[in-house]
Amino acid sequence: MTLLIVLILLTVFILFLLFMKVVLFIDTGTHEYFIQAKGLVKANIEPDREQLIRIHIKALFMDFYFHPLDRISSQKKEKTLKKQQVSKKRHPKMNRILKALRTFKVKQLVLNIDTGNCITNAKLYPVFAFLNLSQGQFNINFIGQNQFILHIQNRPIHVIRALINT
Repeated sequence: MTLLIVLILLTVFILFLLFMKVVLFIDTGTHEYFIQAKGLVKANIEPDREQLIRIHIKALFMDFYFHPLDRISSQKKEKTLKKQQVSKKRHPKMNRILKALRTFKVKQLVLNIDTGNCITNAKLYPVFAFLNLSQGQFNINFIGQNQFILHIQNRPIHVIRALINT
């Protein structure tokens, strides 16, 4: 009986992992950058006084902070000591990669730019007006504001299905 309950709970947890939403959000206007597995974990990129950036991970009821630039500098030192081995790698088919990328849904795309040159802004204005007809929200301004917002969602089951069906 307990084995059956454990198997049911394990199955429910695996189904939860397969069907949960994975969100990528980038907003340069408010300096908000995160990737989130809804209901499980969220990783924010935040500015830091000591380093350039730090990553704040919220997993269930715990908070973790780490500085990724420390790890990069220590990895560079290790690479200089070790000899690099050249190995042939097989690259996945481009078709599989494209089908996996097509599973991502863009929920919000906003681009608001000012190039600093009024002539270039005037040339970009009709291009952005044409792009606004089909997708996204593209704006050109003449007041010096630059902003990019990207909100993408996906579910792991969609990526797995796309990779299997190719």
